[in-house]
Amino acid sequence: MQSNKQNVLFLFLLFVGVFFVTAQEGKVVPLEIKAERDSIVAPLLPKPIVNDTILRDSLQRDSLNKKPPVLLDNITYKAKDYVKLSQRENKIYLYNEAEIHYQDTELKAGIIIMDYVKNEVYAGRIKDSVGNYTQLPYFKQGSNVVIPDSIRFNFDTQKAIIWNSRTEQQAAAGQLGSDAMKVYAEITKKENDSVYFLSEAKITTAEDTINPDYYIRVRKAKFVPKKKVIAGFSNLYIADVPTPIAMPFAYFPLSVGSAPGVLMPTFGNDPDRGYFLQDFGYYAPLGDYANVEFSGDFYTNGSWGFRTASIYTKRYKYRGNVNFRYENLVTSQKGFSDYSLSKNWNLQFSHSQDQKASPNSRFSASVNLGSSEYYRNSLQQRNLPNTQNNTLSSSISYSKTFPAYPSVNLSVTATHSQLTSPTATTTNRDNINMTLPTFQASMERIFPFAKRDGIKKGAIQNINFQYDVNAQNRLTTNDEDFLTGSMFDNARIGARHRIPISTNFKIAKYFSVTMGGNYEDVWTMETYERSFDPETERVVVDSVAGFDRYNQYNLNASIGTTLYGTFNFGEDKKIQAIRHVLRPTISYGYAPSFEQFYDEYEEGINGEGRVVQYSRFDGTLNGAPRLGRSNSLSLALNNVLEAKIRDKDSTKTEPKKIPLLSNFNISTAYNLEADSLRLSPLNINGGTNILNNKMSINFAAGLDPYAIDNNGRRIDTWNIDNGGSLFRLTRANMNVSYSIDSKMFQKKKEEEEEEEEDPFDYVAQSGGRTDDLFGRADSFRDNPREDREKGDVENPVYGTKIPWNFRLAYSATYLNSARQNEFSAHSLMFSGDIELSPRWKVGGSSGYDFKNKGFTLTQLRFQRDLKSFSMRFNWTPFGEYRRWYFFIGIDASILSDLKWENRSQPFRN
Repeated sequence: MQSNKQNVLFLFLLFVGVFFVTAQEGKVVPLEIKAERDSIVAPLLPKPIVNDTILRDSLQRDSLNKKPPVLLDNITYKAKDYVKLSQRENKIYLYNEAEIHYQDTELKAGIIIMDYVKNEVYAGRIKDSVGNYTQLPYFKQGSNVVIPDSIRFNFDTQKAIIWNSRTEQQAAAGQLGSDAMKVYAEITKKENDSVYFLSEAKITTAEDTINPDYYIRVRKAKFVPKKKVIAGFSNLYIADVPTPIAMPFAYFPLSVGSAPGVLMPTFGNDPDRGYFLQDFGYYAPLGDYANVEFSGDFYTNGSWGFRTASIYTKRYKYRGNVNFRYENLVTSQKGFSDYSLSKNWNLQFSHSQDQKASPNSRFSASVNLGSSEYYRNSLQQRNLPNTQNNTLSSSISYSKTFPAYPSVNLSVTATHSQLTSPTATTTNRDNINMTLPTFQASMERIFPFAKRDGIKKGAIQNINFQYDVNAQNRLTTNDEDFLTGSMFDNARIGARHRIPISTNFKIAKYFSVTMGGNYEDVWTMETYERSFDPETERVVVDSVAGFDRYNQYNLNASIGTTLYGTFNFGEDKKIQAIRHVLRPTISYGYAPSFEQFYDEYEEGINGEGRVVQYSRFDGTLNGAPRLGRSNSLSLALNNVLEAKIRDKDSTKTEPKKIPLLSNFNISTAYNLEADSLRLSPLNINGGTNILNNKMSINFAAGLDPYAIDNNGRRIDTWNIDNGGSLFRLTRANMNVSYSIDSKMFQKKKEEEEEEEEDPFDYVAQSGGRTDDLFGRADSFRDNPREDREKGDVENPVYGTKIPWNFRLAYSATYLNSARQNEFSAHSLMFSGDIELSPRWKVGGSSGYDFKNKGFTLTQLRFQRDLKSFSMRFNWTPFGEYRRWYFFIGIDASILSDLKWENRSQPFRN
């Protein structure tokens, strides 16, 4: 009893003391009593008053600085079956196709339980009628997506616990699907928006993340979305079988867009050059619009190679690439008889400008120059098809248009060409022809006697003229003098101005007449004087520096018409009609002789003298003016033959038009000024496409009406009067190409399905011929999935389709101008591919040279699609370029360094 009285007194005094202290401020603080674990807890007393200002400030802070609410936005939710609110448990239950949205967070699942007091949410799967789990949770925060079995997430702390999560990280801009890194983890702890901790994770690029073809097992890891995965001990599993390929720690970059990195090399041994590393290098992005790649080859005998490649692009502006390659190849060892050293290089540059970027100006470039022997001596397999190229050519140009009337077009172009054919002579193969630069300007056609926007009628109103100029600085050099001052020693500079004048009108309604002329003014900066030295009995040529010019002109006229002939066979026939279009043309040309620009010198050899006529413009860029009058008549006949056939599709009401002869041209000329051999040879050329444009045929021939003597020279005697036929065949050539594939034999519905656009359309840039008749320029960094169709399976239940394609090209050139009666070129080339199964593909390309009696470049290809992996084997079994390549590796570019590659070196005689 005494104890209770003491307790009551103590509480009373405490209450009075609290009231007194708070009363000093004019505020009463009520007593708050809480029951916690059978004890009474009183509120804390305020600090003693020290200063009114401090107290006032503290009171203001207490009243104004309220804690903001944790939830910064509304939470919206819905479900298909029901939404249940439990006030006793402070929870909301959502079942079947449940969804919750909060700011940038989106959660979908079969079942969701939300605790609105703790601001936590739990999401999981549900079972369907047969007991299978469906509606896996879909958790998206920002751009990060996680698909787990279940998840627990707190809206306040943004932390989460995730079970059996699956996420896909885009490896680079534009790389989706097989090139994306997929991460699967049994337990994932989300620390914040940018850090996840993983336990027992699988990292792969396979399509199936639950049972992948391969994966890298990670025991513990830190995962930063779109940036990196830092892992502890990791090792590679293939088909759930662990491999000895392991790392004590690992780093996986997941940066969106391009990221710098090392290019892993290929190891090997070459009997001529020793051990080597090939394609070792470094890749680096240069901002958002360009990148650069450096790579090289290193051999223990001293051989080495260096390559750099850069691609740049800016949408709606321009795109291009620059490639430079250099190889220092040593064969054998110094001191041996077979020792040799060759230095080869190649530069490629291309640039294209979007037409929308600048409609009135344009810059473009296509450069391919270097050593003539580069492609044939290169050790890179990607250069194999280019070994058959005969020339290297380049062009860089800038053009500008001034649209005001009369519009003027200006262009400056630099060009280059060189022979690389192995059949060319050493002198010709070393020659490099260049123009630095070519300047061209042209003015639009002007009709001086007609209104600009009116209809032009008659010969007078159709009179028009133009103006154009072509100026060049042309030079010829070789590999040794290229890019040195000596390359300009033989430069020739000149310009040609041209003013064509013409008009056209109708005669008798059906005949079109064109009349005109052409005036030329030719400029040069150097001429050549010739004289005869009697002491040496040689012609002496002296160059005269300085400006000089000459002019010349010609006149021309032509008349032509168009004739139509139709042969009808009846609408009930398969071939309903044949139409023949005939366009005959007769042309006349006249040009006077310009002797005023010619001089003479007297040449005497062995006491006999003769007068030689020459022009000081001989040997200049544009040559000498015309000597001798030209007066000729030309005849040309153009033919087109088409057929109307009944369409196989009975629903079509109109017949189908097919070309029988796309063009068939015959032309010749008659020289009215010549005293003999007035008739020119008859030229014939034509072409057509048949078999639904699968086969293309082009041909040409030359027929000479004159005979030849025993020395092969033409004589003024008709060939028919010399015991021959009406015309003598002097030359002929034919080119036939044919392509066929399995799609031709499919039904119409199947064809329509094949033509559907594939959103994942990869483009292989091989650098070789697109028809692969000379082999395919494989690069083992290319994506092998480019030919794979979506939905392919290894062993379909019903699969009778075996896709295949076949290409054929035949070329023959016949010469008989001097009774040689021989084929100067005669070859047959073919290539094709067969998909033995959806994941097996074999192919090859070869040909036969009938003139040299041997096979052309032959290549056999084998490719095996191992889902996440690909295996390829390319083999050139014989010939100068015989070699083989084997590769197996992961398809995804982000893990392309996980590979094994082996290759032989090119065989050299």
